[in-house]
Amino acid sequence: MQLSEQAYKKIDREIAKYPADQKQSAVMSALAIAQDEKGWLAPELMQEVAQYLGMTAIAVQEVATFYAMYNTKPTGKNKITICTNLPCALAGGERAAQYLKQKLGIDYGDTTADGQYTLQEGECMGACADAPVLLVNNKRMCSHMANEKIDALVQELSK
Repeated sequence: MQLSEQAYKKIDREIAKYPADQKQSAVMSALAIAQDEKGWLAPELMQEVAQYLGMTAIAVQEVATFYAMYNTKPTGKNKITICTNLPCALAGGERAAQYLKQKLGIDYGDTTADGQYTLQEGECMGACADAPVLLVNNKRMCSHMANEKIDALVQELSK
């Protein structure tokens, strides 16, 4: 068993939101809980979630690989996803991405040698008025990311 008892309690709370015969409906929440605990969704971890929810492993893997918020390979401690869709791109998203790539010394899909940062290109995050935006660890959205704000964010995350 890879997941803690606490993680299973959280998953059980998610399962309780659905009819008893439809616990597989909690798959997205279960994957998020598993990823929060372990950092990424290894095949064995997805298998464990599948068994717990009464699903096939491939069905769980299909969900995990469809959505960008799930990590199916190890990532850095801080995963930064930059929106490069048109509104963000027009408002400086590409500039912010280039600045961050240079600052961290990595490209999209890479992780820094110290394991602190992984950089990803993302799709629309629904905050076009705040462009350019980026997302830290799938949970914290940062808006109007000028170079100074990027510097401050990296400094904060490095602590």
